[in-house]
Amino acid sequence: MATPQNVPVADLTALAASAEQELKGNILSFWLKHTRNTDNGGFYGFIDADMVVRKGSARGGLLTCRILWTFSTAYRRYHDPVYLEMARWAYWDLVQHFWDPESGGLFWTVSEDGEPKAVNKLIYLQVFGIYALSEYYRATGEKPALGKSIAIYNLIEEHSRDREHGGYYDSLNRKWGRVNAAQYDLIGPAPKSQNSHVHILEGYTSLLRVWPDPGLRAHQRDLVDTVIKHIIDPRTHHLILFMTENWKPIGENVSYGHDIELSWLLLEAANVLGDPALVVQVKSISLDFARVTIAEGIDPDGGVINAGGPNGYTNTDKDWWPQAEAAVGFLNAYQISGDPRYFEASRRSWNYIKAKFVDRVHGDWIEKVRRDGTPIPRPKVTLWKCPYHSSRSCFELVERVHALTGVGLAP
Repeated sequence: MATPQNVPVADLTALAASAEQELKGNILSFWLKHTRNTDNGGFYGFIDADMVVRKGSARGGLLTCRILWTFSTAYRRYHDPVYLEMARWAYWDLVQHFWDPESGGLFWTVSEDGEPKAVNKLIYLQVFGIYALSEYYRATGEKPALGKSIAIYNLIEEHSRDREHGGYYDSLNRKWGRVNAAQYDLIGPAPKSQNSHVHILEGYTSLLRVWPDPGLRAHQRDLVDTVIKHIIDPRTHHLILFMTENWKPIGENVSYGHDIELSWLLLEAANVLGDPALVVQVKSISLDFARVTIAEGIDPDGGVINAGGPNGYTNTDKDWWPQAEAAVGFLNAYQISGDPRYFEASRRSWNYIKAKFVDRVHGDWIEKVRRDGTPIPRPKVTLWKCPYHSSRSCFELVERVHALTGVGLAP
C-alpha cells in the first residue's frame, strides 16, 4: 500500500476536496432537482440536451437502479435526509414498477406510467438490481431490500449460470429461458460479454458485504477465477469484449474504459473475499491494466479514448464514464504501488473531467466530447445516462484519499 509521503498530502487532499465539492454541489443536486417525475412516479425517461423533458418516453430499470445506488451511498456517507428521501423514491419505483410479479427479477423498461414494455431478463440489469438493493439495505437496514437482492441473485444462479463452461449468459427471456442469437441486442452480438461479467462481479461484491453467504462467496470466487482465465487477455492486458459459450473470443476490439474500470473492481472483489493470495495476484493484474491504459488509451490532454483495436483507435470520441473510471483506477494503482506516476494520471483524469465534462450550464456532466474536447450535443437523461459513474468516481476518490491520509470523510 502506498504511503502519503510518496505524494504530498496536500495534493491528495486537494483531489478529494474537489471531488467532494463536485459530488455534492453539482452531481447530486442536478438529479435531485430535475429528474423526479412527480406526476407519474419514478424518474423521467428522457431529458434532452436543452433540459426539455420528452413526455411519454419509456423508463429504464437500469436508470432507477443507478439512482438508487447513488443516493443510498450518498445517505450512508453523509446522513443527509434529502438523500434518503431520494433513495426511497427510487426504491419504491424499482419494486413497484420494475419488479416482475410473475417471474421475479426486473423489467428492462416500463411505460411512463409504469406498465411493462421490454420484459426480457438482461443479466446486466439484474445485477445492477443486486448492486442497488444491497447498497440501499447497507444504508438503511431495511430488510425487504436485502430480500429482493438475494432473490435476484438466486434467479441468476439458477438460470444464467453456465454449468458446462462456467460464467453467465447475458440474455434470457421473461421466464428466464435462453434466447436465440437474433435477440442478442442490447449488450452485444454474443451469448457472453465482459460487460455483464464485470457487473456481476460488482453486484456480488456489494451483496457479499451485507450477506456473507457461503454459496455466494464460492460463486464470487469462481467468477473472479473465470474473469482472470477467460475474459482478460494475458498478452495484451485488455478485456475480451465478447465470447462464445465456450469462451472463444469474438472480435478484437478494446474498450479502455472497461479495462481501467475492471482494474479496481477486481481488486475490490478480491479484498471482500479476503483471500490474501488472490489479493496479491489481482494487484499485479490491476497494475498491468493501469500501465497499458496509460500507454495506449490516454490522449496527451489526459482524456480516455473510447475504443481501439489491433490497428489503432476505432472511436476517438470520449464519453463521460471512462473518464470517471480512469480517475479511480489510476488512484487505485497508486495505492497498490506507491508510484507517483499513477497519482498524477488520476489527477490528470480528474482535471480533464472538470475542464471538459462538468456541465456549467445545466449541471451534472456532459455525456460525450470529440477527441479535441468539443462537446457533442447529447441528452442529459436517458436509459443509460445516469449519475452512477460520475458520483461513484467522487465517492471513491474521497474514500481512497482518506485511506491514504486519514484526512476527510467528515459529514
